[in-house]
Amino acid sequence: MIKPLRKAVLPVAGLGTRFLPATKAIAKEMMPVVDKPLIQYAIEEARAAGIEQFCMVTGRGKTALVEHFDIAFELETTLRERHKTETLALLADTQVEPGSLVTVRQQEPLGLGHAIWCARAFVGDDPFAIMLPDDLVLSETACLRQLADVYRDTGGNVVAVTEVPKEHTNRYGILKIGKDDGKLVEVLGLVEKPAPQVAPSNLSIIGRYVLLPEVIGHLARMERGAGGEVQLTDGMAKLIGEQPFHGLRYEGNRFDCGDKIGFLEAQIAFALKRSDVGPAVRAFLKNYTGM
Repeated sequence: MIKPLRKAVLPVAGLGTRFLPATKAIAKEMMPVVDKPLIQYAIEEARAAGIEQFCMVTGRGKTALVEHFDIAFELETTLRERHKTETLALLADTQVEPGSLVTVRQQEPLGLGHAIWCARAFVGDDPFAIMLPDDLVLSETACLRQLADVYRDTGGNVVAVTEVPKEHTNRYGILKIGKDDGKLVEVLGLVEKPAPQVAPSNLSIIGRYVLLPEVIGHLARMERGAGGEVQLTDGMAKLIGEQPFHGLRYEGNRFDCGDKIGFLEAQIAFALKRSDVGPAVRAFLKNYTGM
């Protein structure tokens, strides 16, 4: 029997050094794209996939991430008293069910695999999603929902993948692939940040995963990989051959919001899709592009 997918782990312990000085006092996941922080986009995407329980793997100075999803009594009371009903409605998606959001602390920056292992008690014996809020996907169907549908069909591990330039394979986890129907690919192997000349393909994993809980046991060995860190890619590779493992060429456009250019591009793309600000953004862009 295929267990329902109800849990998601969000690793958010990073320092956000690429966005200093903006991230000196705020978590990078609280940086907004238009008017919503990255962490809220991730939670909303997870909900669209049927996720009901969330675990943030945090570090020092990340309390705002939890507070964002709490009830702000003073703010909400003030909005009600001033009859700001439309503004008050904007806060609805920032609230979670009591007890559905937990945090664990990653005390040392030992890699993504280590961060996921820190959530082992939360994962238990259940399948779970992993979402990296830095990766923002603009799509008709939520990216994680697409992965969840594949999980329900296959009962196995599935990761979101996209093609990258061959010369950039040393930046990503790369797939060795088997059967490929143009959308779903069989994963025969995983390599973390291989040099272009030895990369098995140019299919890269982005920050969306649905994994079976057995990966936690492999991560618990604390084997160091690329960069001397505990790599999630290495733990996942141990599952291949033991369980179904697929990569999904998802529908949508992914923006790397951990990069300044990707973050700026996301601002424009998401703004243009909005009926309230899209026309004005399109108009002022003409002043800079001549379009």
